[in-house]
Amino acid sequence: MKTKYLALIVIVALVLVLGGCGCTSYNGLVGGDQGVKKAWSNVETNYQRRTDLYSSVIKTIEGSANFEKSTLKEVLEARSKATSVQVNISDPKSLEQYQQAQAQLQGSFSRLMAVAEAYPNLKTTDAFRDFQTQIEGTENRINIARRDYNGTVEGYNLKVKTFPNNIFAGFFGFSEKAYYKADPGSERNPDIQFNIK
Repeated sequence: MKTKYLALIVIVALVLVLGGCGCTSYNGLVGGDQGVKKAWSNVETNYQRRTDLYSSVIKTIEGSANFEKSTLKEVLEARSKATSVQVNISDPKSLEQYQQAQAQLQGSFSRLMAVAEAYPNLKTTDAFRDFQTQIEGTENRINIARRDYNGTVEGYNLKVKTFPNNIFAGFFGFSEKAYYKADPGSERNPDIQFNIK
């Protein structure tokens, strides 16, 4: 009889300990998952800010007479593509598509800004100079938001992969999140040439 009570006490204690660990692990994983979603939302917010600024710059440039329309059209198409990509942060491929669309938008906009520099009447407008300053600040915000996102993903992924959380993560369906990666080719130094004669 004493052995039955002892066995029952051991089983109840084991259930309580595992249940407590499970609750703590689950709550930690939920908190980590929400942290990743919040960090991603901050990335998207900064990209939206950039898109809005680009729209304002495009309208300013459109108002300038005799501007090169093909470059402007390229930016408009890239902006449309960048804003149409839907991201699932649990799917590395959708995150990669989003990154590619954003890189294409940034590249085409950089070409637009280079062309715009050739127009003295546009360069000297206060609105255009203000946009350039705001875009520079927005690019810095985007970099910080991406870095913060990757830091949050790292913390979450560590929770998902370390023992004993990995057992509970698998049981409750939590999986690793994708990191925001550098744009392809960004590891190479730009080729800068000065044609001084």
